[in-house]
Amino acid sequence: MKVPLLDLKPQFSQIKEKLLPKLITQMEQQAFILGPAVEKMEKELADYLGTKYALGVSSGTDALLIALMALGIGDGDEVITSPYTFFATAGCIHRTGATPVFVDIEPDTYNIDVSKIEAAITPKTKAIMPVHLFGQSTDMNEINAIARKHGLSVIEDACQAISSQYEGKMVGNLGTVACFSFFPSKNLGCFGDGGLVSTNDEKLFNKLKCIRVHGTEAQYYHKTVGINGRLDALQAIVVSEKLPYLESWSEGRRKNAARYNSLFSGNKNVVIPVQRPDRKHIYNQYVISVDNRDELKAFLTSNEIGCAVYYPLPLHLQECFSNLGKKAGDFPVSERASKTTLALPVYPELSPEAIDFVAAKINEFTSRKLEKSAS
Repeated sequence: MKVPLLDLKPQFSQIKEKLLPKLITQMEQQAFILGPAVEKMEKELADYLGTKYALGVSSGTDALLIALMALGIGDGDEVITSPYTFFATAGCIHRTGATPVFVDIEPDTYNIDVSKIEAAITPKTKAIMPVHLFGQSTDMNEINAIARKHGLSVIEDACQAISSQYEGKMVGNLGTVACFSFFPSKNLGCFGDGGLVSTNDEKLFNKLKCIRVHGTEAQYYHKTVGINGRLDALQAIVVSEKLPYLESWSEGRRKNAARYNSLFSGNKNVVIPVQRPDRKHIYNQYVISVDNRDELKAFLTSNEIGCAVYYPLPLHLQECFSNLGKKAGDFPVSERASKTTLALPVYPELSPEAIDFVAAKINEFTSRKLEKSAS
């Protein structure tokens, strides 16, 4: 059996009939940048997230950058975040002229270890940027309490977590501002790059909106130096068409994750994802941890099972951040995660038989390795 890590064709087949005529109509109008389609999507997403405002932008990366810029973060400032995440999280902090300050992660959720945040705060700290990694929220009550105590903004990096919840409340509605990605592989993805920023702060929203179009409030009159962060109308139409399916797709991932968890329940060599009781995990990735990760990955690949490593080198050890003066051993939990974690197929259309096959191969491999080590 061949099992891809992700197959988006079944998802497309569900929306194709209704979506294509809308895309063709938009193309016939020859209207492609922002406009009514983007405004419609923004309202739908604000309603879905429970926020007052939502702003469509060009990518999840630009969502993070625009959020930082709107908060006035720049040269000499510090932003606390995780070293175990996609590059854009820290890359956008750096691009503003600020310094990413890393805090290690929890060993089970892979989210930032909240108990270590306060020790990293300095007079230069302006914000905390928690990452809701792999589709599960960080401990936002504790983070917000720390932020209030020290007068800091909270930027939710929710690029992997749309439809995830914390204490019954949607991520994206838990901090000062939140950022989402519509990259095609996300639970809610478009047909290219796209993103969203959400907030309940009207003044901040107006800044975000201005920055999105080169800092203009009126054409050719620039209030500030912004970026070209506009969202294409065609991408907004795709997101709008997919949004009604999002809950069922996320539940499909949760169901598949539960099946994996059951199949791995007797295998002590496979550490399965942890879901905190006050959270709804939507499994943008289903990530296991095994000691011999690279060997397992090669074995699965040889059996035509898709899998992926997120992230093989934590950010504090990346060459581009060598100026921060961090070294191996500074964030041991992140470093271990980079060596042991492996993402498995979990997309909602994945069949039970495919999940059973993947789990059987992993159980076979890990039991064989255990027998070898015992002998």
